[in-house]
Amino acid sequence: MSHRSGQYSEYPQHHAHNHGRPLQQRRTASAIAAPMPRPTASAVDGYTLVHAGKQIRIGPVLFWIAVGTVVLLGLWSAATATYFAFRDDVLTRLIARQAEMQYSYEDRIAELRAKVDRTTSRQLLDQEQFDQKLEQIMRRQSALEQRATALGSIPDVTGSVRPPARGTAASEASPTAAKPSPISDTVIFVAPPDREARLESRAPVVSAPPASHFAKLQGVDNVLVRLQSSLDQVERRQVAALGAVEDGVESRVRRMRGVITDLGLDMAQLEAATPRAGVGGPFVPVRLPGDAGPFERQLYRINLARSQMERLNRTLTLVPYRKPVVGEVEFTSGFGVRSDPFLGRPAMHTGLDFRASMGDPVRATANGKVVSAGWSGGYGRMVEIDHGNGLSTRYGHLSEIHVKIGDQIKIGQVVGAVGSTGRSTGPHLHYETRIDGEAVDPQKFLRAGVRLSAG
Repeated sequence: MSHRSGQYSEYPQHHAHNHGRPLQQRRTASAIAAPMPRPTASAVDGYTLVHAGKQIRIGPVLFWIAVGTVVLLGLWSAATATYFAFRDDVLTRLIARQAEMQYSYEDRIAELRAKVDRTTSRQLLDQEQFDQKLEQIMRRQSALEQRATALGSIPDVTGSVRPPARGTAASEASPTAAKPSPISDTVIFVAPPDREARLESRAPVVSAPPASHFAKLQGVDNVLVRLQSSLDQVERRQVAALGAVEDGVESRVRRMRGVITDLGLDMAQLEAATPRAGVGGPFVPVRLPGDAGPFERQLYRINLARSQMERLNRTLTLVPYRKPVVGEVEFTSGFGVRSDPFLGRPAMHTGLDFRASMGDPVRATANGKVVSAGWSGGYGRMVEIDHGNGLSTRYGHLSEIHVKIGDQIKIGQVVGAVGSTGRSTGPHLHYETRIDGEAVDPQKFLRAGVRLSAG
């Protein structure tokens, strides 16, 4: 074949070229100069490789396997080299990414933690504010309860601090507020026993809310607003009640002073003649605290007015302005000039004749001392009571006398019974009031009693 002949033609030249050299050198030179095996292809025989003077024949499948292996090894080498070349950069980027994610996560945790801290601080602050407001409400309730107790200890003219309801009659608002009779009965200023309990029942009982309110602090403002509103209502009622008491006491004092003035009596003489019970003790003045509020100042004024009213009330126990008989009052004859029932001629009638039935009780109209008790001419059986300061009353035509001279008489005490003794045409009571022995119209005193009992 041409390839083989080509190989053989080249060999003599090579041999000639190395002729004359030692064998070893020729072999070495031949080995060095020998070309690399070159594959030769043939469509039939495959590939032939010549190496060191030897021919190696391989088939096409093995050839391409070898080529593929070499290519794969080259690619693997290139990939490995690329991996080692870019490994540090990839790792650096991965580490940076991981660090960035970690920092972001830590920042988010810190933000959430700060939010939790803010929420907790706000809740603690809200709870502290709630505790403070609740403590203020409790203190306010305690003050209102003390005020209720103070109001309960104040007796007033009507016996109640509750004003009458709108649109209702005075008789429906309070039993003591009924329209007085023409002649007043004995006036006793005593508060009803259930007054304090009624006042205290108006104040709501404020208790601490359940623990759930402190846990979530939701709706706390509404709770506090309701409590404040309730206490505001109680305080308004107490202020109104206290104002009503003050107005009532001051009005009562004015009426008492006006009655004494209208009757022409001397207040100093009346006070001097008023008997005193056994009382005493060290003088401890009442001082108003410097930090006293409007309620305390108003209560202080009421106490001063009450002391004046009590002193005037003791003084007026010696003034005969009450009626001497029980029930409806009807006069059969007034004070002044009239026609004498026996002679038919004008005569002075020094008293009032009250219509009454035989044996009806006759009551003293003021405190005093019996100075006469027995038969007295035209009076028949008569009782005279000295009330001091020149005031006296006479009760005539009695069928019975239940007292004796020197007895100390109290308001409303029965001194005798209605009769028709002396110059009398039938059962009735002849009643007189005298100042320094001079007869005056009893209706003047009775009208004063009506004035004191009104309102």
